[in-house]
Amino acid sequence: MPTPLRLKAPSPAALAALAIVACTAVAINVSRPLATAAIAVLGITVWFALRRLERQAVTAEARRLEAARQLDRRISELFSLQELSYVLAESIELDRIADQVARYGARFLQADGALVALVDDETGGLRVAAAAGVLAPLQGRIIGAQDSGLARLGLTRERIEVAQADQATVLLIEGEMVRSAAVAPLRSQGRSVGALAVADRREGPFTTEDLWLLSTIATQTSMAIANSRLYEMVRRSTEEWETAFDALSEGLGVVGSGGQIVRANRALAQLADVPVEALIGADFAGAVAEAAPLVSELLAAAQRLERPGPIELRRERDSRRLRLTAAPLSGPGAEASVVILVEDVTEQRAMEAQLIQNEKMASIGQLVSGVAHELNNPLTSIAGLAELLLEPTMHVPDPTREHLRVIHDQAERAARIVRNLLTFARPSTLAKEPVDLNDVVGRTALLISYELRLRGIELERTLDPEAVRVVGDRYELQQVLLNLLTNAVHAVSSLPPDRPRRITLATVRSAGRATLRVRDTGPGIPPELVPHVFTPFFTTKGPGQGTGLGLSVSYGLIEAHGGRISYSPAPDGGAEFVVSLPLHTPTAESAPSDDQAEPAAALPGDRAGGAPVTRPTRVLVVDDDPAVHRLINALFAPEGHVVDAARSGEQALRLVEDSVYDLVITDAHAVSADGKLFAATLLTSHPDWRDRLVVASHGRASEAHTTAALHWVAKPLNVRDLRSIVGRVLTAVRSER
Repeated sequence: MPTPLRLKAPSPAALAALAIVACTAVAINVSRPLATAAIAVLGITVWFALRRLERQAVTAEARRLEAARQLDRRISELFSLQELSYVLAESIELDRIADQVARYGARFLQADGALVALVDDETGGLRVAAAAGVLAPLQGRIIGAQDSGLARLGLTRERIEVAQADQATVLLIEGEMVRSAAVAPLRSQGRSVGALAVADRREGPFTTEDLWLLSTIATQTSMAIANSRLYEMVRRSTEEWETAFDALSEGLGVVGSGGQIVRANRALAQLADVPVEALIGADFAGAVAEAAPLVSELLAAAQRLERPGPIELRRERDSRRLRLTAAPLSGPGAEASVVILVEDVTEQRAMEAQLIQNEKMASIGQLVSGVAHELNNPLTSIAGLAELLLEPTMHVPDPTREHLRVIHDQAERAARIVRNLLTFARPSTLAKEPVDLNDVVGRTALLISYELRLRGIELERTLDPEAVRVVGDRYELQQVLLNLLTNAVHAVSSLPPDRPRRITLATVRSAGRATLRVRDTGPGIPPELVPHVFTPFFTTKGPGQGTGLGLSVSYGLIEAHGGRISYSPAPDGGAEFVVSLPLHTPTAESAPSDDQAEPAAALPGDRAGGAPVTRPTRVLVVDDDPAVHRLINALFAPEGHVVDAARSGEQALRLVEDSVYDLVITDAHAVSADGKLFAATLLTSHPDWRDRLVVASHGRASEAHTTAALHWVAKPLNVRDLRSIVGRVLTAVRSER
């Protein structure tokens, strides 16, 4: 078969050449056949050229139309993306962003459904945060780690995953089949935060342009999600910071360059006693710390980028003590701003002062205890021998008897001072019984009523309507109240006639505490003397008017009751002492007990408690002071008793083992060779000595009770008390024999 002839359209240059040939032939009058042939060739050539130009024009139009279509799509996509960006900019809530992306993604890609699945940072799982179209029922579904669907696969990849089929055979997530799906990963800062999936495109398979648009949407969505999570992180951090800022118990604020408060927490507003809103913009020094040079210097130092040490000041309007710490605030826009911390250290300073007072009292107590112990022995000799010489049987001349009586009285006075010192130094073991403070107030008021009337002093009593019961020693509490009333009487007695002379007593029950207040209208205590009011021997009274032990003894007694005593200026002038004690909590087993009676003292001249001793008895005296031996020997030797002396507990134990004694009188502090108390050692080895042991105590019965002894006598020794106790012991010994 012959090969068909394929004519190719001549080029424009060939056509021009043919036209020139034809024209030339005509012009030179060549033969007609040649001219005709040339014209025919020229016509054919022109026809082919015109056809070629037509085809090129059709192709160009098709290309133009395709370009226009592509341009229209790009413009539409740009407008769509711009619309989506506006929508995403309207909110920073993560769920709303996911919902908008799902709806707009389905619309832009002409898909029947779309979903956005996000990674939970806490659990690491994948949750369908939003779904639109046919996928709407999937909203809220959890996509597990074992899910083999396209949505989970797309999350783990960095490119778009596409699956398309003629039927619904593409697994999107577990239990959900679709015809086609495209899943774009959502990534932020190099890590996956979720996936965007569109399913069942209505106009056929996904095209390259579709995937490009899906990728662009995913990029915008990733940025919006990152911004939303960043905002949520900042919001949560801000809330936590604001909560911590306001939760601080110390005042915290930011002070600007002009000294105005820029930020303040609730604690600072409470210290200023104004709302937080009213504090903003106020001058810090005036609103919080009162205008003081120290505050200005502190702020100025911090503004110079220094870190000054804290300062402490006393605010005059409410007497509160504040500690201020300032530091420069760094960061943009914080030039010359200062962060200032304000602490209310009023209670802390009061507690520190109380601790210092306690330590001072403890140190003085140790000193006083040693001094009192050394004074008791010579006072025992002075008072005892003076009392012995004053007995009628001694036949002392009257002038000498008067001198002896003065010696005895002054020795007794010194002994009372020593007892007060010991009460201050070592508060005794209390008789544990309920005591009504109202009753104590009433009894004490009766004791001092005559002096109040004599001095023209009014006594007001404001007592709790119910019984104010505490546990303690009635007489020691009465001694404390009497000391406070005596000081109050002395204070108001010096007032001029036109000033009211009034003392107020008040009791109240509150929060498990019993409070007793003693207030007077006197001049009060100067501020510089307040730290010394409970110091022993400190007094503002003139010489001979007081020993300075009343308040210190009261301090020790109240502490022994588990309470506190404090001084403060009275609101309307004068002094106010406040005694706070734990309230008594009655129980079913508790019942009132009788007061612990002091040993009964024999009357002058009553020998051995009225029971005559007819046969000689042996008495052992254990004391390191020979003067005590001399006194006891002078008391009992004339009656026919044999008195032996031991200077130490070790010597006394040997004497008890080697000899037979009817009675042992020992100092409470006498010790054995092993360092233990002699009385305790004796009763451990000889329990039968319990009824024949007399302990001479420098305090009250508490020291004797520690040795389980039945009998005790106070030092300095009182002749009548000692004779009474010894008489009872010897009478009991004689009855046993």
